[in-house]
Amino acid sequence: MKPSTRMRLALTAALVLSTAACSRDGGDAATAQTAPPPEVAVLEVRYGSAVLRRELPGRLEAYRTAQVRARVEGILEKRLFEEGSDVKEGQLLYRIDPRTYQRAFEAAKADVAATKLLVDRYRPLVKINAISQQEFDSAEAAWKQAEARLAQAALDLENTRVPAPIAGRIGRSLVTEGALVGKGEPTHLATIEQIDPIYVNFTQPSSELLALREALRSGQWKEADRSNVEIVLDNGKTYPIPAKLLFEDVSVDPATGAVLMRALAKNPEHVLLPGMFVRVRLPQMQMDKVITVPQRAVQINPQGHFVLVVDANNVVNPRAIRVGGMSGTDWVVLEGLQEGEKIIVEGLLKVRAGAPVKPVPWQPKDAPTAAGAK
Repeated sequence: MKPSTRMRLALTAALVLSTAACSRDGGDAATAQTAPPPEVAVLEVRYGSAVLRRELPGRLEAYRTAQVRARVEGILEKRLFEEGSDVKEGQLLYRIDPRTYQRAFEAAKADVAATKLLVDRYRPLVKINAISQQEFDSAEAAWKQAEARLAQAALDLENTRVPAPIAGRIGRSLVTEGALVGKGEPTHLATIEQIDPIYVNFTQPSSELLALREALRSGQWKEADRSNVEIVLDNGKTYPIPAKLLFEDVSVDPATGAVLMRALAKNPEHVLLPGMFVRVRLPQMQMDKVITVPQRAVQINPQGHFVLVVDANNVVNPRAIRVGGMSGTDWVVLEGLQEGEKIIVEGLLKVRAGAPVKPVPWQPKDAPTAAGAK
């Protein structure tokens, strides 16, 4: 017996058993034979163009991340932001006790004034050889060193005020007022993440990429425009703004056997957050003459995918098909259906193999009604 014949028999047996289970209280055989055939919604399949998309696992990453750190040692006096709020670049976030650094700054400024005064006093004296050139050079060097100490003291005093290095959303504060910070190493105070736009990192197995390139070389498929990708959230909804594909890595990760890809998505409402897991729909191939069927019309059993075909006598027959992936919400059918055949889309639970049905045209919910059509 051929494998295709065994598959048809298995599909027929499955439909018969399902119908028997659903109709245990449906009356005797004579009543069932006289009952009118059930009404089902059917679709007449046609050739058309389709874009094959692949759903891949992805994770969101902040566009930019900056750690706010204390650059000088001291007691943290004040936190000047609300945790979880949006901050602007340069906005003051923390203030460290500046008194020690203020005194150091004033002392360094006094040293600069004193050494400069000595240089100004020695300058005319060296011209008349009242002092040696070495004495003047030493005084001038002391002045330059004092200026360097003043610049460092000014920088330390400035660092007692901790600003935001970038604009973005700041997380919780990792220290509290009164804590000693900056002792030994720059203390991590908080983290700022810029999430508009936001990165979408996802991977695709290298074996799939090889199969894709082979299909493109065969000429049956054409490469699709992959500049825009869709993001599917955990709740199953599609993010309304498509992401722009940035790059495909040039190497394969030896640990996973996958290739890293990255897209960039606008995130004005901050719906997307760093660390979230998402699904990415990546356009891969395009075919101009192919059959697509609604996802709800395709059923799966251990033997594979199949649909219910209504023949010219309005009798139901199961048909095994081979699918090649999703095009939007439809399955792309590579084998098993011919143009003009009718398949059941709605009413699958009301039919059994070999039984007659009353077919009516399937009307998608998002299609315009007769009353609304112009």
